[in-house]
Amino acid sequence: MILANYISDLLYRYECVIVPEFGGFVTNKIGAKINESNDTFYPPSKQITFNSHLNINDGLLANYIASLENISFEEASKAVTLAVITWQHELQTKPVEIGSIGVLALNEKGQIIFEPNNKVNYLTESFGLSRLASSSINSYKKVVKPLIPIVKKQDEKGIPTFIKYAATAAILLTLGFVGNNIYKQVEQKEILATQEIALEKKIQAATFVISNPLPTIQLNAVKTSTKHFHVVAGAFQFPENASKKVSQLKEQGYNASILGVNKWGLTEVAFSSFSDRNDAINNLYKIQNTVSEDAWLLVKK
Repeated sequence: MILANYISDLLYRYECVIVPEFGGFVTNKIGAKINESNDTFYPPSKQITFNSHLNINDGLLANYIASLENISFEEASKAVTLAVITWQHELQTKPVEIGSIGVLALNEKGQIIFEPNNKVNYLTESFGLSRLASSSINSYKKVVKPLIPIVKKQDEKGIPTFIKYAATAAILLTLGFVGNNIYKQVEQKEILATQEIALEKKIQAATFVISNPLPTIQLNAVKTSTKHFHVVAGAFQFPENASKKVSQLKEQGYNASILGVNKWGLTEVAFSSFSDRNDAINNLYKIQNTVSEDAWLLVKK
């Protein structure tokens, strides 16, 4: 039994997972961010930290292991205790890698320090999203030629000629400055629009698949009829083709429906729709294995 795998599963669903007599792994949600040095965008994620003072058994980890392995709570608790003893023994001589979660080690004072693995994103809302690198933005620079001094003279109306030239140069400089600003704004809007479309396509194409689906936990909560999670069968250019697809799926026993038209003008058709994310993910996993590998999950709120 690899204890780290069970902890990793639970971190997707809970803000804190306590390992009795050892410590707790705590998650903190952080928003999307940008690295200005390389123009890279990062999606929202969960930041993992470790607190050795959170070591009182709350039963979450042992109950989860018992339900997956079909063993008693006492047997699961003993397995956790043996794993903790092994970690504590190994920490005396070397760092301990906790699966895909991170690495634990002892500092000079004998205290446990934790280095998280930033390659794994435990925020379920960001499944399928990866970092996005943007092309560099080169600002347009207008070359302004220096003014050539003009010999002071007057025209037939008595107005000094150099004043007329100075006024003309001032107008040209003003028009050039305004035009430059407008050009920059248009260029930046086009780049931001391209980036928005790229991110939207990643979100629409994201497939929420978990190789080891978590068991459903029954909670005493008020049921709602709002269905935000849809297992999509396809998107069609012609509405009549979407209607035919819905009829075919209903004949096969699916609660199929038309979700509407997306921003690209395609009519989306769903196998089924759900109000619970876990039910939708489990249904998606089943459909991909038996009916269509191209099915994917769409979230509409």
